[in-house]
Amino acid sequence: MIRGAIFDMDGTLVDNSAVHVEAFGIFCGRYGVRGWQEKLAQAFGMGNDDIMRRIMPEEIIREKGLAALADEKEAIYREIYAPTIRPVAGLADLLGQLRAAGVRLAVGSSGCRANIDFVLEKCGIGEFFEQIVSGDRVTRCKPDPEIYLTAAAALGLEPAGCVVFEDAKAGIEAARRAGAGRIVTLTTTLPREVLAAETATDLIVDTFADIADLETILQ
Repeated sequence: MIRGAIFDMDGTLVDNSAVHVEAFGIFCGRYGVRGWQEKLAQAFGMGNDDIMRRIMPEEIIREKGLAALADEKEAIYREIYAPTIRPVAGLADLLGQLRAAGVRLAVGSSGCRANIDFVLEKCGIGEFFEQIVSGDRVTRCKPDPEIYLTAAAALGLEPAGCVVFEDAKAGIEAARRAGAGRIVTLTTTLPREVLAAETATDLIVDTFADIADLETILQ
């Protein structure tokens, strides 16, 4: 039986993939980095260190350091997203229904804690989550299962007793490897046909408003 729900953040709590791409465009422009778009597209869901290693030249990483580069890019992201940020449609209603049903809630994201706090505060949903596992709290980010294993343990549950909400291939793989009981995937980042053909997800929805009956995700 499902007793816990773990939500990814980017592309799940908020439909923000385009904003991250815009922020990377500004960030890479500062350093004269070209050809980053395709590399980024293959890295959605991963942690900042892994993304930076894919995108940024080694000499820049040596000079600036991974942490400083990530902080710079995420500051750009928060600045440009703050005026328009909003949760994915139906999220607040679903969170309320889950809490009323006694389901314990956590965030499990490869994103940094500052970004998670930013999203929860700006969207007014922080009160629903009793545990937060960010990418800077673990040693290995998605597609490694550590984030979801850590989040389930923080809730006092086995992964098999949790439903995971995701949007990216790396996160779906992480949830599956963790042994999640159910995986629900949103089409915010990848088309439905790609998710159906290339991932091991259990249910695909466009927004949380598509989940009309909790039994479809808690059974």
